[in-house]
Amino acid sequence: MSMIELQAILPIIVLTVVIVLLMLVIAFRRAHGLTAGFTVVGLLCTLLSIPIAMAVGEQTMSLLSVDRYGIFFTVLLLGVALASTLLSWEYLRHRSGRNEEFYLLLLLATLGALVLAFANHVVSLLLGMELLGVSLYAMISYPEKGKLPLEAAIKYLVLSGCASAVLLFGFALLYAALGSMSFVEMGERLSAATDNQVLILAGTALVLAGVGFKLSVVPFHMWTPDVYQGAPLPVAGFLATASKGAIFAALLRFFMEAQLHQYDTLLVTLGVLAVASMLVGNLLALQQQNIKRLLAYSSIAHFGYLLITLVAGGMLGGSKLAVEAASYYVVAYVVTTLAVFAVISLLSSEGGDEKQSVTDLTGLFWHRPLLAGILTLSLLSLAGIPLTAGFIGKFYIFTAGIEGALWVLLAALVLGSAIGIYYYLRIIYVMTLQDDNKTVKYSSPWLGEIVAVLLAVLVVWLGVLPQPLMVYVGGFF
Repeated sequence: MSMIELQAILPIIVLTVVIVLLMLVIAFRRAHGLTAGFTVVGLLCTLLSIPIAMAVGEQTMSLLSVDRYGIFFTVLLLGVALASTLLSWEYLRHRSGRNEEFYLLLLLATLGALVLAFANHVVSLLLGMELLGVSLYAMISYPEKGKLPLEAAIKYLVLSGCASAVLLFGFALLYAALGSMSFVEMGERLSAATDNQVLILAGTALVLAGVGFKLSVVPFHMWTPDVYQGAPLPVAGFLATASKGAIFAALLRFFMEAQLHQYDTLLVTLGVLAVASMLVGNLLALQQQNIKRLLAYSSIAHFGYLLITLVAGGMLGGSKLAVEAASYYVVAYVVTTLAVFAVISLLSSEGGDEKQSVTDLTGLFWHRPLLAGILTLSLLSLAGIPLTAGFIGKFYIFTAGIEGALWVLLAALVLGSAIGIYYYLRIIYVMTLQDDNKTVKYSSPWLGEIVAVLLAVLVVWLGVLPQPLMVYVGGFF
């Protein structure tokens, strides 16, 4: 590997060095504040290394592609990791136990996410996915007390392991039929393939099932609400944003570079999954009283919306509009969902039981108006209300759907969004109720509140001034 290529992957190298140094710091001195501070500094150093990596221009290597697309998602994922670190510190500092290794796992998961953002080969895709997944198993079960985290981790471990095996076997069949595992070469050989159609069809189906599980789209969604409910709030937020965002980024690159938009059967299958996810996710969210389960079903619906962009890209022959819509919506979803988890995590930061039930938010507007306002803004963004990031994201997807004449998918999008408004507004309504018999005592986690405020500002900025981000994502592929 040349020096230019090493410079191009500098963010991955820096984060790897930070992980090794953090292991040594934990080995020599256990201090929660020191470990969290070192993690924050390490993530900032990784962010600062990005301009140096960009200085050499776009570089395509055998396993990784360092380009505008990968850098864009790298910045997003590092931002999520930084916010999750600060929220985790507020959440864990009032809870007993050895918390230092949690930050090591968080950095390892982030490293796996960065590999996914740059992956242009099946090997790097699987490596990043497993590094991310194995770290998440331990993060979900990290609390020493409580049965729910352990149960959630076991469910995620078993089901995710099965999904990884299915995904690996699917890629093995594709390799047997095509003789290559590079995204670009796979696309070229798929276009010219006349033999081994059975292997190609079977491999594609298995890959779609494995990726569908990782994104928790219907019918591969059954694990999602249980894992969200059992995981600690900062981990559930990281799982809902960084993990799914990184996997979708890798899927979108694979979809474009392998030119999968040319296969009508695949597009029809993705369309069916999109409709099922939008409707099932929103309908099941209506019945939830647990906030984390509600957000789990909500995330299923949102990734159903995102699948519309893949189908639209196929109908338009790999349109840049579809890539722009997908990239913008991922940012809007990640920022908004992380803001929701940030508020709930801060409300649970004193220790004891988490604030999981919708009724736990009764009267929040009168006790903590700032956090209630941020939560309201975030929920309105998830619902797609104007002047928020969620509205621009859904408008972008709607535009791509119109360009591709996907009327059935757009009808499902409108219906699903209408259903979603109800359960989002229900939470807002509960926050406005008075509860004179309830004594609420919250600490003042100022650092976490700053994170929540910054996320709220991003939600509004992306909804009011979306043009800068639109221009940047317009240069992908």
